[in-house]
Amino acid sequence: MPQTTSPPPQAVHVFDADEIWVTSGANHGDGLGLADETEAGDIYQLEPNARPRRLSLISAQNGQHQIAPGSRIGAPGDEIRLIARHVMMAPDGDMVDILLIEHLAAPAIYALPLSPIAARTDYTLLESHEDPGEVQLSDLVCVAFTTGTMITMAGGAQRPIEALRPGDRILTRDSGPQALQLVAKATLRAIGSFAPVVISAGTLGNDGDLVVSPHHRIFLYRRGEDRLGDASEILVQAKHLVDGENVWRREGGYVDYYALVFSRHEIIYAEGIPCESLLISEATLPLLPQDLRSEITARLPNLRHRPHFSTEATREILEQFGRKRIFRKHDQD
Repeated sequence: MPQTTSPPPQAVHVFDADEIWVTSGANHGDGLGLADETEAGDIYQLEPNARPRRLSLISAQNGQHQIAPGSRIGAPGDEIRLIARHVMMAPDGDMVDILLIEHLAAPAIYALPLSPIAARTDYTLLESHEDPGEVQLSDLVCVAFTTGTMITMAGGAQRPIEALRPGDRILTRDSGPQALQLVAKATLRAIGSFAPVVISAGTLGNDGDLVVSPHHRIFLYRRGEDRLGDASEILVQAKHLVDGENVWRREGGYVDYYALVFSRHEIIYAEGIPCESLLISEATLPLLPQDLRSEITARLPNLRHRPHFSTEATREILEQFGRKRIFRKHDQD
């Protein structure tokens, strides 16, 4: 009989829901609550003394979640239910999704930020949803392209990502032509931190609009006066490039994300510009959306990557040096 592989537990960190509370607005003094109890525009902060607690989970195929061994909350087998999703905006414009989780056995309610949040920082509530939708208990840390993205093949031809199949040979920056191991697909609601980033045509020398997941890292090579800091080769997450004019977030509806997996972590070409492939490691695998994680675990159970070595540019670096130094549209003005 074939051996089935159970998905590994996901380790996340949660806060008591009351530790994220309204400091200004209609519900002043209230902790984070259900969707119909909140008011858009209220300002929330995380308590300065709040300490995250480890919650280890197993996600079943029916969409239910149970506590796994190793949790600091509850007991193995206890049921966890998602009861709301809140979308907030940080002072720097980043979107932060916070899931509200009910531990049925306690009972108790916890808040799970899908992106890091800081104490003494204002977060403006934009919208709340009773139905968390298809979101998983983690951020979309995988790098993924959207339908229609043109990928450069080994011979130089362009092919839409949805037409790629395992075994196709793709051009990589460092390893030449490489065989594609897996094309994994996930469909998510395009809201909050799951909304894709659109890099408009020409901004980075890309042939067409490049639409990617927010955490997708773009490879940039800048020499001399165009360097950002001390490095000529850098990786930058797409969300850090957002300026509202050349690069923006596309909210609303659903988005089909495609992740490309190779035997190594590679730099490939999408719409003519270098971008990373999906990185598979002990740290990233448990954080992938369940559909992607299950497919990779089943088809490539022993695959683990060493990350591509390049300096990663933070949002602070881009703010310091200015995005115009890397946007090629301005070179053509």
